[in-house]
Amino acid sequence: MKRLFQGAAVAAAIALASFSAQAQTPPNVLIVGQIAEPKSLDPHAVTATNDFRILVNLYDGLVRYKDGTLEVEPSLAETWTISDDGKTYTFKLREGVKFHDGSDFNAEAVKFNFDRMLKEDHPFHDTGPFPLAFNFSAVEAVNVIDENTVEFKLKEPFAPFLSNLAYPTGLIISPAAVEEYGKDFGRHPSGTGAFKFTEWQSNQLVAAERNENYWDGAPSLEAVVFRPITDSNTRVAEMLAGGIDIMVEVPPDNLASFKSDSNFKVAEQAGPHVWFGILNTKEGPFADKRVRQAANFAVNKETLVNDVLQGTATVAAGPIPPAFNWVNSSVEPYPYDPERAKQLLAEAGVEDPKLTFYVTEGGSGMLNPVTMGAAIQADLEAAGFAVTIESYEWNTFLGRVNEGLESKADMAEMAWMTNDPDTLPYLTLRTEALPANGGFNSGYYSNPELDQLLERARRSTDQSERAELYAQVQEIVHDDAPWLFVANWKQNAVTTAAVEGFELEPSFLLNLKDVSK
Repeated sequence: MKRLFQGAAVAAAIALASFSAQAQTPPNVLIVGQIAEPKSLDPHAVTATNDFRILVNLYDGLVRYKDGTLEVEPSLAETWTISDDGKTYTFKLREGVKFHDGSDFNAEAVKFNFDRMLKEDHPFHDTGPFPLAFNFSAVEAVNVIDENTVEFKLKEPFAPFLSNLAYPTGLIISPAAVEEYGKDFGRHPSGTGAFKFTEWQSNQLVAAERNENYWDGAPSLEAVVFRPITDSNTRVAEMLAGGIDIMVEVPPDNLASFKSDSNFKVAEQAGPHVWFGILNTKEGPFADKRVRQAANFAVNKETLVNDVLQGTATVAAGPIPPAFNWVNSSVEPYPYDPERAKQLLAEAGVEDPKLTFYVTEGGSGMLNPVTMGAAIQADLEAAGFAVTIESYEWNTFLGRVNEGLESKADMAEMAWMTNDPDTLPYLTLRTEALPANGGFNSGYYSNPELDQLLERARRSTDQSERAELYAQVQEIVHDDAPWLFVANWKQNAVTTAAVEGFELEPSFLLNLKDVSK
């Protein structure tokens, strides 16, 4: 699966990307400064937007998000029909498409992908785990009608189904490559995307070259190199020195200077993002709702978004981001009121509650996590909490948090980008979405009323009904406060002036097919 690069320019890009910035990047090769090392290049096995930004350039899904929106349009599926009862989706597949390893894309390949994720008796189910297979839990069966027609039978109507197919968990991988590499497929990826994987040097780079036979037209770029640069100051230095062409997640301190420099272009885009603190509702101080509410009153989120994040975010009110403006929620963010926080602690009979707070050194969508963590710690301590921070590298942090906070921590930073109001609360706040069940309810929150609302909302095919149900979800979660609600991010990126055609997407993904230098 590993290939030799075509052309001296690409080889030069590899050499340059392996070291600190020393010269301008090669022509027609795009070098992207990422925020962390990818965990895997298997789209079914990862959850981080950092990884997804690479993967959407290597793979395609049956459908994809239309440029600039979260609306769904055709990709590997040219057309589809939905049965009157909303339980059968039939996709007509694009003909003549091949995976990068030369094998055929067809209905059998689609069935292999979803059976692998959803069926424990599938011969390659052990190549997981598949943490976001929750997105397709409504699927009862995937049936091959003919070589270019595939049918999904759902257990019940599921409103977010097409949107979830467009999310990176729905990207289609090569069955032949999985059969060849097994559990190592994540280091040897093969998709149908605009770029073909060539090399992964751990903690150095992931490289991909142009797919000359891409069904949607070959990219103009010869290659793309993704460099993990975890320290934000180092990313800025590399950008200024010419070692990278694109930098994602620009530190707020540097945004204004990039905007004022004609050598660079800044892109900004609002999207469905929530930055929050998971609270351990099972044990410890946050098992009491009053203590959780006290934490939300204690932290000055306006200062965080205006001073620490310098206006690159807005204050969050709950788990439904304001990007889903069709959810007509009237819930307002918790105001900064440290005296009210102290009063709630007194009512709960808690004096100087001791907290262990997990903070990451940098990671997907985490918005200056070390500085934010320190500011949150200071505000909580001013209101009477005693907070100890434990810091971890991103993938270590993610593993500890996703395993659950029970007996480990009281609080942890977290951020999610989502594609539907269903996704975040369903995967992180539903009673059954516990870590032991493969979910992300790391704080062990449970509210049967919320569970019922979430089930109703995902089955409804009436948009106005869904809007009302998710407004109720927002109200319940806001009041129960299983999280410290912090911010909704306005994503940003900076490119050199030589980069053309680059746009940020509401999905927070990086689509590089139409980019040129």
